[in-house]
Amino acid sequence: MRFEGTSAYVATDDLKIAVNAAIALERPLLVKGEPGTGKTVLAIEIAKALAAPLIEWHIKSTTKALQGLYEYDAVTRLRDSQLGDARVRDIRNYIKRGKLWDAFVADERPVLLIDEIDKADIEFPNDLLQELDRMEFFVYETGETIHARRRPIVVITSNNEKELPDAFLRRCFFHYIRFPDADTMRAIIEVHFPGIKHRLVAEALKLFYEIRDVPGMKKKPSTSELLDWLKLLMVEDISAETLRERDPKKLIPPLHGALIKNEQDIHLFERLAFMARREGR
Repeated sequence: MRFEGTSAYVATDDLKIAVNAAIALERPLLVKGEPGTGKTVLAIEIAKALAAPLIEWHIKSTTKALQGLYEYDAVTRLRDSQLGDARVRDIRNYIKRGKLWDAFVADERPVLLIDEIDKADIEFPNDLLQELDRMEFFVYETGETIHARRRPIVVITSNNEKELPDAFLRRCFFHYIRFPDADTMRAIIEVHFPGIKHRLVAEALKLFYEIRDVPGMKKKPSTSELLDWLKLLMVEDISAETLRERDPKKLIPPLHGALIKNEQDIHLFERLAFMARREGR
């Protein structure tokens, strides 16, 4: 059981090594990187490549670790008891399985995605330590212990918005997805837009990396935003020549709304263009 990438996902050699090492060690794979670098898609493509079911748990700021195990609906049970509903006799009717529970009892070894773990509070990762270590948890309401039939392949993503606890990090295999270089980006573009004109890609990439290198940008454009921009360039039939011959005094690229998503960054480019106009007088 090895991951070698897929036709829809360009995986670098170091990423393949990290995925396969995590699978061999049966450790969670912790993937960090800029937003839009394909961390979430990685888990989806691992599941496809290994023909494994995918179970996705998308974390929010209000998510608690217990929700990944199960949730007990005491309010509904109380209401049903007042209405004389026969279901109240079995407490299991009011227990909703969480994503970890689903992964533990899956018939086939699944890929479990815990997406954007850094959105939750600092105690969230620590609260999952025992469950991820022992691959079991106790359901207090029923007195039963849920054991994993087979250890799932766990992929945990983080946008690096906050530090994760050391005790949690020790249990993971870590990989940082670096922002793709130009050659890797060309391969990614070819996967998404087969047969795209090479001259358009060359000019778009040149402009894209120039934008990312502008000092002081609050939010640099990501891979996914580059793909959106390229799609718009093709839809609007904007040529490579148009990108190449743009006025240097107008630094904001055409259809920039796909790339620049922050008003402060737009103002930054406007100021740079203003300075260029003054110097050109």
